[in-house]
Amino acid sequence: MQEKWSIRLIRIAALFGLVGTVLGSHMAGSGSYAFKPIHAHILLVGWLSVFSWGVFYKIYRVRATKLVAVHGWAAIIGSIGLTAGMWLQFIHPFDINETFALVFYIVGGTILLLAFALFVVMTFLIDRTEKR
Repeated sequence: MQEKWSIRLIRIAALFGLVGTVLGSHMAGSGSYAFKPIHAHILLVGWLSVFSWGVFYKIYRVRATKLVAVHGWAAIIGSIGLTAGMWLQFIHPFDINETFALVFYIVGGTILLLAFALFVVMTFLIDRTEKR
């Protein structure tokens, strides 16, 4: 199960990396930096953090395997929710209702915050006896 979550998180991170670099390339080409905070969060949260969690699960064995899935889903939902919520909140595409955009942004960020807190717990639940 942990191997599955490791590669799943790394694949999601790769998608975030691609989206973040395309967005950065677009900003550089257009000369408009309206997407700067979204671009930064896509790369820091989506690419760097999610990738790091995937590598962690590849290197270490966690005793609480069900918690790996909870953390994985929180990481994916939270990182997508936060970055999409930022896009809705700051760019206002499609005339999205401002309250909906704000709630989407806050909920995504809160789920991501829980993912970070869960990861702290996960670091204390590693199996120290297994050699890799």
